[in-house]
Amino acid sequence: MSPAFRAMEVEPRAKGVLLEPFVHQVGGHSCVLRFNETTLCKPLIPREHQFYETLPAEMRRFTPQYKGVVSVRFEEDEDRNLCLIAYPLKGDHGIVDNVDSSDCEPKSKVLRWTNKKLHVLETEKTPKDWVRQHRKEEKTKSHKLEEEFEWLKKSEVLYYSVEKKGSASSQLKHYNPWSMKCHQQQLQRMKENAKHRNQYKFILLENLTSRYEVPCVLDLKMGTRQHGDDASEEKAANQIRKCQQSTSAVIGVRVCGMQVYQAGSGQLMFMNKYHGRKLSVQGFKEALFQFFHNGRSLRRELLGPVLKKLTELKAVLERQESYRFYSSSLLVIYDGKEWPEVALDSDAEDLEDLSEESADESAGAYAYKPIGTSSVDVRMIDFAHTTCRLYGEDSVVHEGQDAGYIFGLQSLIDIVTEISEESGE
Repeated sequence: MSPAFRAMEVEPRAKGVLLEPFVHQVGGHSCVLRFNETTLCKPLIPREHQFYETLPAEMRRFTPQYKGVVSVRFEEDEDRNLCLIAYPLKGDHGIVDNVDSSDCEPKSKVLRWTNKKLHVLETEKTPKDWVRQHRKEEKTKSHKLEEEFEWLKKSEVLYYSVEKKGSASSQLKHYNPWSMKCHQQQLQRMKENAKHRNQYKFILLENLTSRYEVPCVLDLKMGTRQHGDDASEEKAANQIRKCQQSTSAVIGVRVCGMQVYQAGSGQLMFMNKYHGRKLSVQGFKEALFQFFHNGRSLRRELLGPVLKKLTELKAVLERQESYRFYSSSLLVIYDGKEWPEVALDSDAEDLEDLSEESADESAGAYAYKPIGTSSVDVRMIDFAHTTCRLYGEDSVVHEGQDAGYIFGLQSLIDIVTEISEESGE
């Protein structure tokens, strides 16, 4: 029996970690939460858990690092704010106890859900102060907040102007409506089940956006088939219809979500999965072009590294026997902030001319990179419907490669190549 099915044992009086919404989640329906700066957590699904514990070594550089399992439950504070708290499983103190608690405190704005509505809390005021100050205004403001949130959920493409005060990275904390939607739904599900259950297992995964100042994220749903072998007839028919009505059936890939910082206009752009499903093949190509465009020009220096990683991933998957990555996504991530490029042979005076921000130790890896290189990441995520003959419990065993996923990768390679060639690279 998989460890995921064992009875959950939580260490009594263990130190908990306050979980925050992960503001860079652009797709998917499972709630992803911020555990600390470099670690995320999401509800444990046994099949996905099994994948991370058994994945082939050569695939590890194309997936987030798996960091273990924690227990999560929601708790209500004295102001009736619902918070999600992570605790170590019994005997496993290393994961939670070694976390710097200061790193888990909200750095900007954190979404906390009361039993009635959403509050957006400022860090300069404590939750208690905020609640007291706005107690009299709750009735009028709550209606406006709820209307705004409903609009956010229904809008498929959003643009936000970044205010001049504060950096783009701090402004990015506020706006992503998809992470708000997923976080609200997760808390609602847990609250509805509270009488029967308030203890869940979540897996811990690497935060792929943590090393970027202003993460630009593209979530691509890969493959020509999305339903798992265990899907009901209704579920399978629904997924088949979505594929047939989108670019999935034609090129094996569709846009599931996008977040882009456009430095030229100072705007943040978000695109959700509903808009992605409507795109034609040409529309998909235009969306991909938009993802690599900063509002002033195409980020051509990113295209070569992306093509290299896509080609390497395709070669790895062509060697995987029996795997099927149904409903899996592919993330492409780069930094919307363009760091100064410095040649390897630059002398000390050249380096001293860089701004203090760029010369900061935490930014050094990007400030002192050689000319012509760019930091861009390509990773597979979401393995809730992945299957392989090694699992041993599946009724259907597939042979050979995941042709649908590989077809989608090749289509992606072809389109990025076209964009590169048409841009005159």
